[in-house]
Amino acid sequence: MQRRRNGLWPLGFLGLLGLLGFITENTGFYGFFGFFGFFAYMGLLADERLKENINAAAKNAFLFTLVLYPLATVYAALNGNFQSVYAFAFAINFGVSMFIFGLSIAYYER
Repeated sequence: MQRRRNGLWPLGFLGLLGLLGFITENTGFYGFFGFFGFFAYMGLLADERLKENINAAAKNAFLFTLVLYPLATVYAALNGNFQSVYAFAFAINFGVSMFIFGLSIAYYER
């Protein structure tokens, strides 16, 4: 029986994008440092329970996205400043959905 590592821990390398915040002085890149937390899953082996937990956590984040995007689109259309509001909503949606995924996977794996 072959033991396989999970595919979740390589997401930790996205944390290196946070270094672009120092280079470009754009503080928006600092949020990528949160991806370093995925290195905590390096030692876990891929089994059925982990896959189910990842799927459930991804479902929670996806459902949040399905709710936030239409609300942000309607707000941006009514506000009149569509580009800036929609760009801000896109960034917030990405950050919060990753946060929800992280909280969900931590909850399911306890």
